[in-house]
Amino acid sequence: MRSTRRDLFRIGALAAAAAAFPSLALAAGTAPVARATRPLKILILGGTGFTGPFQVAYALARGHQVTLFNRGKRPSPEWSGEVEQLHGDRNTGDLSALQGRKWDVCIDNPTSLPFWVRDAGKVLAGNIQHYLFISTISVYADGSRPGIDEDAPLAAYKGPDAMAETQQTLMADVENLYGPLKALSEAEARRQFGKAVTIVRPGYIVGPRDETDRFTYWPHRVAQGGEVLVPGDGKDPIQVIDGRDLGEWMIRLAEARSFGTFNAVGPRDPLLMGAMLQASREVSGSQASFTHVSPEFLDKQEVGLPIWVPRGEGPYAGYGQVSNARALAAGLTFRPLATTIAETLEWFGGLPAERQAKLRAGISREREAELLTAWHALPEAAAAR
Repeated sequence: MRSTRRDLFRIGALAAAAAAFPSLALAAGTAPVARATRPLKILILGGTGFTGPFQVAYALARGHQVTLFNRGKRPSPEWSGEVEQLHGDRNTGDLSALQGRKWDVCIDNPTSLPFWVRDAGKVLAGNIQHYLFISTISVYADGSRPGIDEDAPLAAYKGPDAMAETQQTLMADVENLYGPLKALSEAEARRQFGKAVTIVRPGYIVGPRDETDRFTYWPHRVAQGGEVLVPGDGKDPIQVIDGRDLGEWMIRLAEARSFGTFNAVGPRDPLLMGAMLQASREVSGSQASFTHVSPEFLDKQEVGLPIWVPRGEGPYAGYGQVSNARALAAGLTFRPLATTIAETLEWFGGLPAERQAKLRAGISREREAELLTAWHALPEAAAAR
């Protein structure tokens, strides 16, 4: 069983709706950040989840004023009074804390529901100059072909009333609703805020703070050493973006008033599954060995592994080869993959032992051992040795 659109939708929605994440500011030792030529007043809807704190830290370093609006369920003491924090609940339409206020820019991080954008527009339209919305590559109707660009057709909503969809209905049917509702949220953003809108469509967001463990599974498993079960032949393309690169680029888009739609996928050059694993081995200094198993074997064993999608086949084969040309032209940059791997391992290693023992993606060591035994017993495995 390969990583499927269902997996991407389900975990993406869970990440947006998760109740708590550990806090982390910019990584220690980061080079000093230059001040922006013009300070902005920035409103961030959410701001305490995965990428939000990276946006906040970078915005502060650039000299901007930051206001967060959320339910107040995840306190952010690391800001030490530097950030204004307003509270409300978009599920119930309580945005009263935003009324009568003006900001230069609004960054909307957590929205997956069109009515959240509609309600934000009722309060903020005319009071902000620029609205930036984090969407997803899951909005595309056809994920099978490589080179998907921002003009590709979007997934169609087939329910009775998109504005009546809630977090509960979304989570009950993520595969069918997540992409279409994100697409309709994009359309609602343009309806509410006109041309002064930026749509950013990431794929897999990775690095420190990523509580889904989709990417973390691989560097962590490689660092443990031993025989590692690897899907495919190592030549399947994958795309990931460090949450810090995404968060910081959002601030630069705001500074430049860059309107339009962008696929936020990386790295700059094509990345293959085998190269990512080799980098993980080099960074961690482990002596892991890699045993490649066929997609057909994994299908038969009903096993899904994160990040990986086999090239050239299936309805989601294009997810590892989405075009990022427009984002690169708009200034998206990427830190080295080795940096992301090393700092992900460092972050994960600082979590409580019980959390490290229960990864939220991938397979257990016991299940991996069973699969390796079954694979080595097959004639095709013997022929490959």
